Amino acid sequence: MSTPYPFTALVGQDSLRLALLINAVSPAVGGVLVRGEKGTAKSTAVRALSALVPEVDVVSECRFSCDPGAPDPGCPDGPHEPGGFATRPARMVELPVGASEDRLVGALDIERALSEGVKAFEPGLLADAHRGILYVDEVNLLHDHLVDLLLDAAAMGASYVEREGVSVRHAARFLLVGTMNPEEGELRPQLLDRFGLTVEVAASREPDQRVEVVKRRLAYDADPAGFAARWADEEAAVRARIAAARKLLPSVRLGDAALRQIAATCAAFEVDGMRADIVMARTATALAAWAGRTDVLAEDVRQAALLALPHRRRRNPFDAPGLDEDKLDETLEEFSGDDDPDPDSDPDPDSDPDPGPDGPGGGGQPAPDEGPQGDDSEARPEAGEGGQPQPQPSGAGEQSAVRAAEPFRTKVLSVPGLGEGAAGRRSRARTEHGRTTGARRPRGTLTKLHLAATVQAAAPHQRARGRSGPGLVVRRDDLRQATREGREGNLVLFVVDASGSMAARQRMSAVKGAVLSLLLDAYQRRDKVGLVTFRGSGADVALPPTSSVDAAAARLESLPTGGRTPLGAGLLRAHDVLRVERLRDPARRPLVVVVTDGRATGGPEPVALAGRAARLFAAEGVASVVVDCESGPVRLGLAGQLAGELGGTAVTLDELRADSIAGLVRDVQGTSRRAA
Repeated sequence: MSTPYPFTALVGQDSLRLALLINAVSPAVGGVLVRGEKGTAKSTAVRALSALVPEVDVVSECRFSCDPGAPDPGCPDGPHEPGGFATRPARMVELPVGASEDRLVGALDIERALSEGVKAFEPGLLADAHRGILYVDEVNLLHDHLVDLLLDAAAMGASYVEREGVSVRHAARFLLVGTMNPEEGELRPQLLDRFGLTVEVAASREPDQRVEVVKRRLAYDADPAGFAARWADEEAAVRARIAAARKLLPSVRLGDAALRQIAATCAAFEVDGMRADIVMARTATALAAWAGRTDVLAEDVRQAALLALPHRRRRNPFDAPGLDEDKLDETLEEFSGDDDPDPDSDPDPDSDPDPGPDGPGGGGQPAPDEGPQGDDSEARPEAGEGGQPQPQPSGAGEQSAVRAAEPFRTKVLSVPGLGEGAAGRRSRARTEHGRTTGARRPRGTLTKLHLAATVQAAAPHQRARGRSGPGLVVRRDDLRQATREGREGNLVLFVVDASGSMAARQRMSAVKGAVLSLLLDAYQRRDKVGLVTFRGSGADVALPPTSSVDAAAARLESLPTGGRTPLGAGLLRAHDVLRVERLRDPARRPLVVVVTDGRATGGPEPVALAGRAARLFAAEGVASVVVDCESGPVRLGLAGQLAGELGGTAVTLDELRADSIAGLVRDVQGTSRRAA
């Protein structure tokens, strides 16, 4: 077994270390989500924590790690006889991104359950992690239904497995830690709220600190055991402090003044629901225990707010997590009370701040600027309107970027047919979850039993198999897998016209608002997105296909306009992007959204080139839709002609709205135009 990097050898990252230690003291806080750029010691810190969590006593031979002092009465391996226990280190279990539902929650032996009537249960990772740590790296890439199962188990402290009337329940209480890089896509706000604490981490910009990080890492790589030995005393001190804080935790008093501050803070920041109040209360209590106190102070409430509230203030996926610390301080001051024991005294003058980042404000992260991005990007009228000057050009034939109009709810655009891509919420697909549509022989491990089809397959063979009792004699060949139909996520590739014909500022603002609305829809439906823009003399891949809808929105916001309209070049570049992505992710079906007025200028035979490029998509059956941005009383209908060449459909900006007169769900046709 490899030697983990010592937790106390980590440089900086105070808020990350504090959040992990709080959860080690009180797992009821609800875990921690660590967000940050790559290479910021997220995984290293989590793995290092496992060596500090106190050892646990477990019932011998129990696969579910029951506590011998209070065994689970419903344990599948129970009932347990008194005595017979062992002491072992708390486990750290890692959940792979590609894990199946059975691997997470466990699996029943369906064949034995049907033929023998016994609950033959194979525990999953939730059972392995009981009374330990469950770590999910890149949690934002985990399938939504697995995240739901994971967070439900963490909230209830138990895991339930039910298959065809056979039910198993076992305890599953663990410290949940997830790490993610926001560039790879966001978690849904509903899932963000289920994590107790969230911290943002970033690499230090201080040269001396970066030098120290490199020195320690090189020393560890050269001699892991020797490096760990040099930090053994510090590790032992933190381990003992965690154990002491756990013992002290039940004695910590959460006074009425602190509770009022918690409630007032959550109300002031307009946090939905009551989970934030409960998490803040548990966090503040754990902070007091970590500091060796039995009373919660205002500084504990402040620190709890910095860790528990930023991610709960997001109203849409493009909002950055953050907290206005000035507003926080004003709220705490306004609702400060007098029942703290002695707010002016040093709560623990003899405590050593070095073993953990528990100093005043030590775990706080700076709040990102919540104000506007600046006035330079605001949409302004053209010269001559109200006497306002024309915007300064950012280059020859260019105008500076304008802000997007307010987003709106869009129609559902889906890919026709039945796919088999990653689970999502856009197009019809064969999935592991959804309504049952039929049965087939299982390919590999049986995951979803179709009971009626299994009984039907086994029934004709009962006499030949010597059946003599009431039980059904079932063989492996009789088992049938249920086929289910649900929804998949698609690759939505936006091809956006940024030429001079789109450059009227109010018009481009409306176009960006429409694309932003479609991006929000793609986020909610768990799609991958990409962005190709064309203007001037060519086309650019502004954003390769990614799960980060935030990144696409940022690129769209800064998109300038101007120049000719190389429509053909834009379509050809989009075709190349799809060709490459098809090799990387062949199961994910694409949906191409072309946002243009249909004009094609620049280069030799621009209209003919655009037509030939469009017909490439039609020949390959790629689903497409053209968002017609043409405005004014006289319309040329070029976008509709382009849609015909693509083999798709055309919608105007007004028709794109879900509440428009034509607000019926529209299926995008890949090869021909037909009704949904």
